[in-house]
Amino acid sequence: MSWYSDYKKSLKMLEVEEIFDLFFYRPLAFILVKIIYRSNITPNQLTIGAIIMGIIGGIFYAQGSPLSPEYFIIGALFFMMFNILDCSDGQLARLKKNGTRTGRIIDGVADYIAVTAVYIGIGIGFANNTDNPALYWGLLALTGASNTIHAILVDYYRNRFLDYVLERKSTFEEDLDEFRQEYENIKNQKGKWFDRAIISLYLKYSGFQNNIAAKKSSEKLFKATPSQYLAKNKTIIRSWVFLGPTSQITTLILCSVFNRFDIFFWIMIVGFNIIALCNWLIQKSIDKKMIANQ
Repeated sequence: MSWYSDYKKSLKMLEVEEIFDLFFYRPLAFILVKIIYRSNITPNQLTIGAIIMGIIGGIFYAQGSPLSPEYFIIGALFFMMFNILDCSDGQLARLKKNGTRTGRIIDGVADYIAVTAVYIGIGIGFANNTDNPALYWGLLALTGASNTIHAILVDYYRNRFLDYVLERKSTFEEDLDEFRQEYENIKNQKGKWFDRAIISLYLKYSGFQNNIAAKKSSEKLFKATPSQYLAKNKTIIRSWVFLGPTSQITTLILCSVFNRFDIFFWIMIVGFNIIALCNWLIQKSIDKKMIANQ
């Protein structure tokens, strides 16, 4: 089988892939996956490696200053390696079909751990070495809040898109069912204490969510065929995924190289929020038209 065929198998649905992932990070991650494919390296180990790269990146950012920007560049390189490894774990799992429930949880929080480490590093290295540290710490906090909101929106609309187009069960319900079953399977197995602890915490955290969302998650908003939903949402979903973490990471890396965190803050707080608002208004209009046509 060709590398191109394997690469396509390692991807999600193209419409929900982020543009920078598709043409830069995932090809590099795929090369890594092909190199280690026959080894005993697991997707979970790649995820842990990604988290370590992100934390190291944060440490280098903390060593920098506006007058010593070389540390920012090194931090940016480690942050880039984080994203490559973060892409590779899922690709390896899809190709080898050896992903685990625990791995999915760890992968889900990897972005938050790495981004938090890098943002704290930027605060220590950049904000603390400016004439107005409080201002830049505030901008950093607003950027982090904006990124979190964008991540929630992108995740929601991407999963909804996949639920309709692939005619799959709601991921919220499906995930909880699968994690409960996994917990029962490993409850009495020796050597599975870490998996049990992670899944148990996840289920407790999701319990409150489940009680609130269970009724809504069991109902479909639209009576649309996969092809109808795809036709109506194909363009807007690409605009949604543009707001995903990879675009934010790439913007930060570029601004770090040029020592222009002020530009990064403007892009994240103003530019990306304008795009998010426009996407939300357009999506609401599409949703209303789909409901009206039922």
